[in-house]
Amino acid sequence: MSFRIFWILALVALLSACANTTRSGAVGVNRSQFMMASSEEVNRISAVSYNEQNQKAKEKNILVTSGPAYDRLKFIANRLIPQTEAFRDDTKQWDWRLTLIDAPVLNATCAPGGKITFYTGIIEQLNLNDDEIAAIMGHEIAHALREHGRERVSQSVAQNVLVNIAMAVAGPYGSAVGAANQVAQYAIILPNSRENESEADAIGLELAARAGYNPMGAISVWQKMLKATKGSSSPEFLSTHPSGETRIEQLTALMPAVEPLYKVAPKPVPTKKL
Repeated sequence: MSFRIFWILALVALLSACANTTRSGAVGVNRSQFMMASSEEVNRISAVSYNEQNQKAKEKNILVTSGPAYDRLKFIANRLIPQTEAFRDDTKQWDWRLTLIDAPVLNATCAPGGKITFYTGIIEQLNLNDDEIAAIMGHEIAHALREHGRERVSQSVAQNVLVNIAMAVAGPYGSAVGAANQVAQYAIILPNSRENESEADAIGLELAARAGYNPMGAISVWQKMLKATKGSSSPEFLSTHPSGETRIEQLTALMPAVEPLYKVAPKPVPTKKL
């Protein structure tokens, strides 16, 4: 097979991996995604990592499995998770989990397949109310719904494929290989990260609103985050994530789309802040 045919077949394979993991929702997230990696394999590996995280936290005696803080998160999660069906139909079958780790970390995550992790640090240091917790949790769940982890793995696989093709075509010309690698890094990997964060912000906002949590909580979260990280965040053009100010702008622009959902949603009974 000639290199030209091999190149064409490889490109066809890459292009055929485009898909959209979610419905657009009221916030209109409809970007076509590049999904070359297996969803099942990414979920399996993520579950292993999630279990290891929990085991290490348990060994350090910082894994929280009961009590007011855990119950508060569980209550909010149980309201948010059913709303995911607005974006995709298979989440009923996901093995949803919730972990709370007692550590002074300003972070929360949701691994592929619905494995949610919160750290007490983000709740306590930002003095989060339920609306704000719902905004953060919705954002992290949105990453799982859009399968951003799988997307990043797929981009990495594609980068390696393109580099290997370039090496075959370029022969002894190492500069061509270097150029191909650099193009793959910037054209495939970096641009999507800001998009992914903005998508998670938008879908998370809608999930919270549908669950009866005030979407304005997403604004106050970023106002608190900006204050907490003042002087330590990089300028936006040096970062792969939108700046806090940009996120507030984007979330504010989405409020008219989600406020009607919030108005008609059954409201939760606020839990006591700890």
